[in-house]
Amino acid sequence: MTTLFVRHAVSDYKTWRKVYDTFSTIQKANGVTAEAVYQAIDNPNDVTVTHEFATLEAAQAFTRLEELGKAMQSGGVVGTPTVWFTHKV
Repeated sequence: MTTLFVRHAVSDYKTWRKVYDTFSTIQKANGVTAEAVYQAIDNPNDVTVTHEFATLEAAQAFTRLEELGKAMQSGGVVGTPTVWFTHKV
């Protein structure tokens, strides 16, 4: 199993969350088997999301989806997200 972590700033969490929640069908159609959303305690607009995939290749392909980039833009992601992949051990 591979977990994709993405940390980014958003301009408004509530706006971002609405877009994120409507993206769930695209997540599932592209291999996401589980997901979670975290907020920094001192800044609700500092968001980290995790998405689990069966393989690293599926996780990497997900990050290249054109729809993902559009959703992040319309959700108000600010700047360049920090992205990393892990394997559960």
